[in-house]
Amino acid sequence: MGEHWAKPSDLPFGPIYGVMGEKVVFVEIMVSQADFAAGKSWTEVLRPLKGYAIDHVDLELLPKGHEGYEVPHYDIHAYFVSHTDHTKYCP
Repeated sequence: MGEHWAKPSDLPFGPIYGVMGEKVVFVEIMVSQADFAAGKSWTEVLRPLKGYAIDHVDLELLPKGHEGYEVPHYDIHAYFVSHTDHTKYCP
């Protein structure tokens, strides 16, 4: 998925920006299952960078988490490129 850029203070939850080459292609946040079930909102976090528009959003459940955030959670990726383009480097 290319490079991931974030402010250390924003980790592990995000926003995290995905970069391919010199182009920012997505913004990602990670939402615990518990927070999602509790109805927490993230309206101020999952936003495009100035000059970018969100093309589509992918939501993936990771029931065992992953390195860096080992709790059950959702990875939410808002892509600034088409689905066809992003699947070329993010299968």
